[in-house]
Amino acid sequence: MTRRQFGLALTGAAGLLPTTGRAELFEDAVVGSQLYGWGQYYEKAGKKAEDHLDEIFSALRDAGYDYAEGNLNTADPDANGRFADKLKKKGLKPVSLYTGGSFHLVGKALETSEKIAATGKGCAKAGFKVIVCNPDPIGRDKTDRELAIQVDALKDLASELKKNGIKLALHHHTPELRNQGHEFHYNFHNSEPGELSFCIDTHWMYRGGIAPLDALREYGNRVVTWHLRQSREKVWWEDLDTGDIDYAEIAKFARRQGLPQRYTVELALEPATRITRTVVENHARSRAFVRAQFGV
Repeated sequence: MTRRQFGLALTGAAGLLPTTGRAELFEDAVVGSQLYGWGQYYEKAGKKAEDHLDEIFSALRDAGYDYAEGNLNTADPDANGRFADKLKKKGLKPVSLYTGGSFHLVGKALETSEKIAATGKGCAKAGFKVIVCNPDPIGRDKTDRELAIQVDALKDLASELKKNGIKLALHHHTPELRNQGHEFHYNFHNSEPGELSFCIDTHWMYRGGIAPLDALREYGNRVVTWHLRQSREKVWWEDLDTGDIDYAEIAKFARRQGLPQRYTVELALEPATRITRTVVENHARSRAFVRAQFGV
């Protein structure tokens, strides 16, 4: 099951920050969990995570998490409100939702943007503050013409979402980081910090060949939320702990620069991942790690 398929099923049931960046910091320091990894654990057990959301949300609450991040559902917009209600019933908050979408072709970009913008109105009413968006890869590097269409569409979408108090935060996987991060940099070099925000996924940056600290130094004034994962010897680790990424240095930078404290733990499994504990234990340990490193 891909991340997109899982998410749809789930919701269906640079220097110092400028003053403007600091003024946009979130009111609360919060820690959440991305639900994709939970789906992998449940799938290994022959179950569907969407059938066990109450169980998952209770475990997250008991481990000290503030929210869970699922996927934006544009096919059934009301599902996002129902997802928020489930969170609230378990003492969690509606904070962010994840989505993809095709933005590199004119007609398709307009269709994608309109769907997400329309869905965003209901999400805002439900309490969500951020939509994390990773534009769909197309099996090759996008041309500069396609990237120009994409960034214009993303800026228009961000503007529409902003009217309802929602920030659009760009996320990146390895396809966007190929070719010295051409697509990654293009999106930001052709927009302003107030137009497009950044969900920095520390491990995908690392895996794509861009050091997380380098990304933060260049685009830290765009960060509105984080995805956190760890690996050892480049293999995803079962919990968030010490490893290939130096989170102590990242946390020090984040504190010094006053970056938003909206941390989403995203544990995920790949074939070589060693699993020695339950999904609940690994998330509890990860929550403690975030507290120790980031002070949240």
